[in-house]
Amino acid sequence: MQNLDILEQPLLDLTLIDLTVAVGLVLIAIGVSHWHRTGLARSFAVGALRTVLQLTIVGYLLVYIFAIDRWYLVVGALFLMLAIASKSAVDRQDSKPAGLFGITGAALLLGSGLTLIYVSVMVVHVDPWYNPRYLIPLFGMILGNGMNAAALAADRLAGEMETRSAEIEAYLALGASSVRAAREPVRLALRASMIPTVNSLMVVGIVSLPGMMTGQIIAGADPLIAIRYQIVVMFMLASAVALSAVVVVLGYRRTFFTAAEQLRPKDG
Repeated sequence: MQNLDILEQPLLDLTLIDLTVAVGLVLIAIGVSHWHRTGLARSFAVGALRTVLQLTIVGYLLVYIFAIDRWYLVVGALFLMLAIASKSAVDRQDSKPAGLFGITGAALLLGSGLTLIYVSVMVVHVDPWYNPRYLIPLFGMILGNGMNAAALAADRLAGEMETRSAEIEAYLALGASSVRAAREPVRLALRASMIPTVNSLMVVGIVSLPGMMTGQIIAGADPLIAIRYQIVVMFMLASAVALSAVVVVLGYRRTFFTAAEQLRPKDG
């Protein structure tokens, strides 16, 4: 029997039966949740169903977009992803002021958009510039991490502003600006939003093998090439997280103060 190089072996296909068997993994999570009455059993079930439906729909849409190969379809898909991510980040907040969706959208547009442009033009050299094979997957990874960072930052900032309201009012009473009064809540919010990314940078390749790298290796790519792509991915996620978090925090901070530099009442 002829021996094949392990990198030349064909990709193992997954049948519908294989996917059905994989449902057992979610059932384990549901069982554990139900056993300890966490209240998440139903969420796991709904989440699993949504995962199947959403990924199936996205798969067919990507096949269509790849086949048509038109720049406006790619740009439209990116903006749709941006809108959904912005809404998802806002929905995670306990407090949802009227301008938070716009602030989050602007933060993700700047953070994720600038990062995507830098990576696609300066690093990967995507040609043509709208190549959906690269732009859509890259933007999806960037946007997902930026969304999580924005949500964490906004949630932590709101909590810190409420907890430190007396301290902030004391600063204002002493003549400090709103920027100075909110400096510590801003710092803590940014730190909280960036820590998960820093932790990932510290352990990638040792504790965890990220999804993109794993997928490429399973698909038959040279592990060294997959590693290079993963390095780029980790760096671009750090950029997107930092930019998205700082924009959403600085924009959201302003909503806690009136035009007269006074701390806005919680219900106002």
